[in-house]
Amino acid sequence: MGVIDDAQMNFSPGLTVITGETGAGKTMVLTGLSLLAGGKAESAIVRRGEIEASVEGHWMIPLSAQTIIQRLEEAGAPADIDSEGAEIVLARTVPLEGRGRAVACGRTVPRTLLEEVCGDLIAIHGQADQWQLRSAERQREMLDRFAGSGALETLMKYRVRFAAWKSKVVELEDLTTNRAEREREATLLRIGVEEIDAVSPEIGEDSALDIQAARLSNAGSLLSDLTLAHDALVGDEQGDGAMGEVADALKAIDRLALIDPTLGELRAQLKQVTALLADAGTEMASYLSDLDADPARQAWVEGRRAAIRKLMRQYGETVAEVMAWRADASSKLAGLDGGEDRVDQLRAQIEDDRKDLVLAAGKLTKARDTAAKDLAKAVSAELHALAMPDAEFVISVVGSADVATYGASGADSVTYLLRPHKGADPLPVTKAASGGELSRVMLAIEVTMAGRNSVPTFVFDEVDAGIGGRTAVEVGRRLAKLAKDAQVIVVTHLPQVAAFADRHLVVEKSSDGVVTASSVKDVTGTQRAGELARMLSGLDESDTGLAHAEELLAMAAADRSR
Repeated sequence: MGVIDDAQMNFSPGLTVITGETGAGKTMVLTGLSLLAGGKAESAIVRRGEIEASVEGHWMIPLSAQTIIQRLEEAGAPADIDSEGAEIVLARTVPLEGRGRAVACGRTVPRTLLEEVCGDLIAIHGQADQWQLRSAERQREMLDRFAGSGALETLMKYRVRFAAWKSKVVELEDLTTNRAEREREATLLRIGVEEIDAVSPEIGEDSALDIQAARLSNAGSLLSDLTLAHDALVGDEQGDGAMGEVADALKAIDRLALIDPTLGELRAQLKQVTALLADAGTEMASYLSDLDADPARQAWVEGRRAAIRKLMRQYGETVAEVMAWRADASSKLAGLDGGEDRVDQLRAQIEDDRKDLVLAAGKLTKARDTAAKDLAKAVSAELHALAMPDAEFVISVVGSADVATYGASGADSVTYLLRPHKGADPLPVTKAASGGELSRVMLAIEVTMAGRNSVPTFVFDEVDAGIGGRTAVEVGRRLAKLAKDAQVIVVTHLPQVAAFADRHLVVEKSSDGVVTASSVKDVTGTQRAGELARMLSGLDESDTGLAHAEELLAMAAADRSR
């Protein structure tokens, strides 16, 4: 990437500084982190003679970071989890031509996913990356975190009120906006219920009617054939039927059983047959007596069947489904017919909820206004020590009187302003400060917010632009202070800042006369003192420069130990 052919950096807890000569490629480190955070990719960063540039970052996060872990799982790129935590690997490839590629945990993902994930992992503060100061939502979130648990509890109570009010407003809008559609739906449902009630079918009736229709349409055949069967069974004027013959057989067996007792079982079987034949004869006689060949009855049955079939074509394949449709339609009608009553009820409830919401929003505005004054005062004090002696940091909290403009986070518009010097009007920070000043403003905010920060890693570039001497020492001191609660990475040109580092990385440039390349090395001891001497005077082997560097390191160490 750029002048860097291949480099690996391991960032430790605390404060890590990155230094090097101008043009060595220090900004490539920031560029790489920005790419991992979903930043804009340009083919110009591809190293000469290569076809693409790539960067990969590894994060170890605690299992408590469920928002990040869940977001990756939902995107189909789950983190590698063990008992010690979750490892997240993000990567970005920028080709010389064509589209780049974003990767999370080995899976190709949209670039925006990297932006979402890194939004909770890293905050980059460079002249072109002051996204927190450009986002009104982020400004409000920082203020709420500074305000503390009391204000956050007030915010949670407000959100409960807002959700209750909003749900009723949405329901009312739906009822009033879709009134004509609801009336059409009610009319169709009512027609269907009336059609079903006019027929009043019973479950199973369709099957019973089919049987009746078949019986009535075949009444002649049924009468003649069943009469023939009945006569064959019980007998007619011309002789005995099967029952008579079985009765004669039973009498014969009765006589024989007196001679041979083993015929008793056969005798029992014939008696059972006699009883069965008698029952069958009785049922035949009953069926014949009930057999109705009335054409009027047949016409009624056919008409009834047609009416039920019509319902089944419209409302269900069976009578049971038709009746289920009717029950559901009746339930819907009850809700639709009660719509006007619900409208009146909702309007009354919305007005009550509105009053509660306004009170809750007022309490939230008051809590934010109090916190804004405290945060602005503390940040202003930090700015005075960072070579901005006349600057005044101002936070504007403006509540809205129009409930329709309320959101889930309240009624307030929160804006960070800066009065760069006395007599000037406060302007939005991004308009009132230069690039280097923006970094210092963000440093002042982050130091003031130490312990309340939402991300574990901060990256600063150009935070030392336009300063030196004692002010540079103050910048280093504040970066070290911030690093007590977070991981801080700083690209710097100032030895006073670098002296406060827990870890010092140097980007070195070399050339073979054709290609320029840079590498990164970790410096400690005399090498670190030599790098500070180079930064002080350009003479890394000068005894005076080395002595001054050692003095700086001792001063920073003593300051940090306090």
